Amino acid sequence: MKRREFLLGSGAAAGVAGLGGLSMAATGSAEELVLQPASYRLRDQLTTGMVSLSPDAPPQVLYGKQGQRMRLTVRNTLPDYTAMHWHGLRIANEMDGVPYLTQMPIGEGESFAYEFTPPDAGTYWYHPHCMTMDQMAHGLTGVMVIAEPENPGFDSEQVINLRDFRLDEEGAFLPAYTARGAARSGTFGNIQTANWLTKAVYDHAAGSLVRLRVVNTDTTRIYKLHLEGAEARIIAWDGHPVEVDLALPTADAPLWMGPGQRVDLAVRMPDGEGQSAALMAKFPGQKPRAMARLRATGQSESRTLEELHPLPANPVQRPNLDQAKLHEFVFGWTPEGGAPNDGFCGSLGYSFWSINRTPWPGDAAQGTGPLAVLKQGKSYVLRMRNESPNLHPIHLHGLAFVPLKSNLRKLPPLMTDTFLLLKDEVVEIALVADNPGDWAFHCHVIEHQKTGLAGFIRVV
Repeated sequence: MKRREFLLGSGAAAGVAGLGGLSMAATGSAEELVLQPASYRLRDQLTTGMVSLSPDAPPQVLYGKQGQRMRLTVRNTLPDYTAMHWHGLRIANEMDGVPYLTQMPIGEGESFAYEFTPPDAGTYWYHPHCMTMDQMAHGLTGVMVIAEPENPGFDSEQVINLRDFRLDEEGAFLPAYTARGAARSGTFGNIQTANWLTKAVYDHAAGSLVRLRVVNTDTTRIYKLHLEGAEARIIAWDGHPVEVDLALPTADAPLWMGPGQRVDLAVRMPDGEGQSAALMAKFPGQKPRAMARLRATGQSESRTLEELHPLPANPVQRPNLDQAKLHEFVFGWTPEGGAPNDGFCGSLGYSFWSINRTPWPGDAAQGTGPLAVLKQGKSYVLRMRNESPNLHPIHLHGLAFVPLKSNLRKLPPLMTDTFLLLKDEVVEIALVADNPGDWAFHCHVIEHQKTGLAGFIRVV
């Protein structure tokens, strides 16, 4: 079906394993995820008008296991359409959750069953891809953990979901975006949270080994992070095990994590009862502050990081650079006369951004072709040029790629699906087109995506 035909055919404190009280889906089981209104005390007052999978809690951490089939039925009780995307998972195109590109939007009272077998272990996340700005800004972002077949040796783990909310003094939502923000770096929230908490503290055994999974699910903010108070090392980036030694971020050299990106750290808890390891974030004009603390409890277990087994590599094909074909992409502002997108899955009313100088006209727009057509099984190099002064976390659905080189910095070869493109940066990435379908390719600053910086790549 063409996208227009698609449209017209439519219906009118520490918990288990250290997850901080977030519930989780049973590994490999069938789960129903009910999208519904929610309320939560983000400030001193109760904030209503939120969106979650329960009436009074953040979206739960979903657990699966590498190579085991999952069935997640999304039931929509909201008055708006929705569709759920599983960010970073290399699954079948029809399960990717992009409205009009891979599926019909899910209307009020409707359900859609997502069934897939995750090929890769790692840290991923989920969010709506229809009415994206409104539903994400009001809370609908959750973490997905795909476990390895065998535990690498951790005693516990901790998931941290980083995101902002934009509230007034009474705790009510302010508008999720502004025209000024959409045309620049995005509209930032004023309440920064970890798992919806402004002072998150989680208990873990003293001297134990904790897998800390950190996910940036914000609509806009680039977090600058480092860890204080514990030995640690980076073991995975955007779901995939790291294959090189990476320097641990510090206050002077923090880790920049754009919307959509994830990092896993192996943390050795402090030995002393009550001591803590702190995930620190630096915000403009402020001193670094703790987004979450891991507090040591009990007598030290005296573990060492050297006891951990290396994470097994995910089954991602490596590109053959000698035979790779080059495609070029330019990310910048919209040329004069660009019209806002069609709005069937949420238009902000503006057109500010473009890929290859063509703004995305909307999910259900007629006559919109792919940015590039790739042949299945072939290797490709994608050259991404940022012609704007703003940063763009560029996300490619359904495929994994490895950065090769930049005109501004040295890039470690970290397998990924989301790359933070700096001001005036030109980066080459490489991939194998091993997953057929139409795959969304866009900036994960949602205001940029919804005002033109989006498109799709076709693998045939």
